[in-house]
Amino acid sequence: MSPSRRSQVSLFLHQLPFLVWLIALWMMLWGQFTWLAFLTGLVAAIFVTRVFRLPPVELSGRINLWYGLIFVVTFLGAVIRGSLIVAWQVLDVRRQPGAAIIAVPLRVDDDVIMAHTAVTASLIPGSLIVDVDRENRTLFLHTIGVRSDADAEHQRRVVLGWEARITRAVGSREELQELRARIADSSAHHATDSPREGRTPL
Repeated sequence: MSPSRRSQVSLFLHQLPFLVWLIALWMMLWGQFTWLAFLTGLVAAIFVTRVFRLPPVELSGRINLWYGLIFVVTFLGAVIRGSLIVAWQVLDVRRQPGAAIIAVPLRVDDDVIMAHTAVTASLIPGSLIVDVDRENRTLFLHTIGVRSDADAEHQRRVVLGWEARITRAVGSREELQELRARIADSSAHHATDSPREGRTPL
C-alpha cells in the first residue's frame, strides 16, 4: 500500500467516530432508529463531510462506553420529560410559561465538545440555541419555562451537566482534568460565598 493510500485510510479511521456520531445525531433528530434512518443519515453525513470540506476534526481518540451509555439513556429521558413539560405548559391556560435568553459559559475549551453540547441542548424540547460565542465559549439559549433568576440558573446547570456528560464520554484526559478543576473551583467558590449556618455577622 502506498504512503498516500495509508494516509487516507488512517484519516478515515480517525474520523470514523465523528461520522458515526453524525449518523446518531441524524437519527435522534428525526426520532427514528430504523435502517432507513441509518442509511439516510449515512448519506447526509458523507454529503456534508465531502461537499462542505472543513479541516479535519481532531478527536480525542478516547471513548468511554459506560459514560456514553449514561449520556444516551439520560438524553432519551430528558427528551421524553421535556416533551411532557412543554405539552403541559401549552395546555395550562392559567399562566404563561415564561421565556428567556440565557447565556451559558462552558468550562471545556474544545470545539467538538461545544458543538455536541449545543446540539444536545437544542434537541431537548423547551430550549434552542440562538447564538454561539466561540471565542468566549458561551452558548446562548432561548428557553421556555423561565420565570425567575433561579429558573435561569437551573437551566445553566442543566446545560453544564450535558457538557460534563459529553466530556466524560468522549473528551480527552486533559479535558477531563480541566473539567474537574473547574467543578472544584466552582464548588469552592459557592462554599465561600454561602453564609455559615448559625453564624451572626458582626
